[in-house]
Amino acid sequence: MRPVYELFIAIRHLTSRRRQTIFSVLAVSLAVMLLMWSQAMMVGFTDEMYSKTVDSMMPHVTVEPQEGEDYIHLYRNLIEDINEIDGVIGISPVLTGAATFEYKGKNKNVVMQGIRVEDHDSVMYINDNIIEGNFRDLEISPNNVVVGDALAEKLNVEIGDTIDASFPEANPTNLKVVGIYNSRTPMDETLAFTSLSTVQDFLGVSNVVTTILVRGDDREQAQAISEKIDALGYPASGWKETNPEIIQTLKLEGTSNAITLGLIIIIASFGIVSTLFMVVMEKTKEIGMLMAMGVSRRSIMMIFVMESSILGLLGALIGVMLGAAFAIYMGSFDYGFEVMAGISSIPFVVRLQDAVIIVLFTFLINLIAGIYPASRASKLKPVEAIGRE
Repeated sequence: MRPVYELFIAIRHLTSRRRQTIFSVLAVSLAVMLLMWSQAMMVGFTDEMYSKTVDSMMPHVTVEPQEGEDYIHLYRNLIEDINEIDGVIGISPVLTGAATFEYKGKNKNVVMQGIRVEDHDSVMYINDNIIEGNFRDLEISPNNVVVGDALAEKLNVEIGDTIDASFPEANPTNLKVVGIYNSRTPMDETLAFTSLSTVQDFLGVSNVVTTILVRGDDREQAQAISEKIDALGYPASGWKETNPEIIQTLKLEGTSNAITLGLIIIIASFGIVSTLFMVVMEKTKEIGMLMAMGVSRRSIMMIFVMESSILGLLGALIGVMLGAAFAIYMGSFDYGFEVMAGISSIPFVVRLQDAVIIVLFTFLINLIAGIYPASRASKLKPVEAIGRE
């Protein structure tokens, strides 16, 4: 029965100072609301960034030539072996070479990639970024090229124009522009696509590629797929290895966000500490009388710890509900400009596990914050407490 008695006194203390209690709960609620809203935004931002980059603009696994080799020879056999690996849904052999594009006196150094259109689109989804022309025209006839919109602007070329392509030790050729793409990344100014046979002729090589790009049905399985390709004798790297900046960016954003909002909750918790100290000061005489009636110091301390817990739990629950409601209401907000490459809107994703963790974190912080004033109350001497005005 003792815990019920202690809880009853704790509630009476809080209700006797309604204004201070409400302000303390609101301070914690606002801090928790910000944390919940921010977490929903971070989860949405993470999902959107993965969707716009890893899932659409980069391979999950990149296979390179064996050590000491410039090219992957017998790549068709390797592709057949990779295709047997569970989870692989797209494979694209690529031959990459440097070139200088020139058109009517304007020139630009570029990276030219020779591809097989259908295979490449199964990995990189370039066709989704085509804004003019047709990506599949690359293989209709030889010496066609698809360029980025930024490169087209630099060279002032349009669909149907013919570009002169050259490079030291390469075979000069003419390339007809059959498509223009816009990936909203820096590669729009430096990367051009043509057929695999065209680049092989340009570089004077045959039956070789420089890389093989692989897509899996789950980006999180990239490491497992790359390890199986390694076992075939070719070095392979997952997207986390080839693009570590994505993980670093998310970790940095998430950590700084959690620290900042965690500090806000801690600061808000000082309001609860202040409220408890006021209760201790106002109820000093009452505390002395309880001790004189035989209530133990442990019970006195427990009363004030309960008060801190109640305030923290109420603030956390109200804050989580407000934060979740605010995030759901905002839905997907379009900023009108790109936050990152291709990302101009961030969906808010509310997860139950985030709400539970935030409530527990806030509850524990406020529980710890209430220990000191509770300890002060339990150390009062009954005679001196009763004698105070």
